[in-house]
Amino acid sequence: MPIGFARQSLFAHKAGFTAGYRIGLASLLLLMGAGSVHDATAENETRTLSFHHTHSNEDLTVTFKRYGRYDEDALKQLNHYLRDWRSQDETVMDRHLFDILWEVYRDVDGKVPIQIVSSYRSPATNAMLRHRSAHSGVARFSQHMLGHAMDFYIPGVPLEQIRYAGLRLQRGGVGFYPTSGSPFVHLDTGSIRHWPRMTHDQLVKVFPDGRTVHVPTDGVPLKGYELAKADIEKRGSGDDAATIAKPSFLAALFKGKSNDEDDEGATPPAAAPTGRRGQRAPDP
Repeated sequence: MPIGFARQSLFAHKAGFTAGYRIGLASLLLLMGAGSVHDATAENETRTLSFHHTHSNEDLTVTFKRYGRYDEDALKQLNHYLRDWRSQDETVMDRHLFDILWEVYRDVDGKVPIQIVSSYRSPATNAMLRHRSAHSGVARFSQHMLGHAMDFYIPGVPLEQIRYAGLRLQRGGVGFYPTSGSPFVHLDTGSIRHWPRMTHDQLVKVFPDGRTVHVPTDGVPLKGYELAKADIEKRGSGDDAATIAKPSFLAALFKGKSNDEDDEGATPPAAAPTGRRGQRAPDP
């Protein structure tokens, strides 16, 4: 082969390799950029919620987050709206609770306002509810007293779907009250836990890959527990940060019944396995 022709062939080969490399690198960067765009879109979302309070009969639609930033005026509106409806006391609600509600609402494809059964509860109200009945499900150190919790339902959405959406977030507490006089789900921004405790098979239905830090009634974590724990630890201290609840000896002893059962006059289903007996409607 003539030397000139060989050199031309070698040059062409190198040029083709370089072009291919550049195209491959560009494609990789494009894919990486697409992920960044997706993340940026998620971070810059504008979030709006609509509520109806079942006790005060007040309605509110509020945009609490604009382009990824909390709207302080909207948060003040929410602090007032979610006041203790008995005493009219207000608190500073945990703003991350609204992110949790928004994500759950989106997950279940909600179409109508969230119906609030309970939100902020003053210490005096909490004490009154605890002493009103020996069978009260109200915790002494309630997340409601901290402005960290809400009890609610969404018309047209099965309560179990709301529960599952809350569990999948792995962002806080999820309480389930399907047999209360006004059935509801409790969500809070405390540590990741749920009540009544679910069996292994029930949790697998929500987490088919086993990737959850929620622990079933038998106390044996699902197969993806460590991966889920790592996921949560990677979140750091951002808006979606969360802490993992430590196993409770008493919760295991009483099959999941604990102080996390934190709602007005309602005894969770775990305390009454056969259903509706022993469970009262939330206080009117």
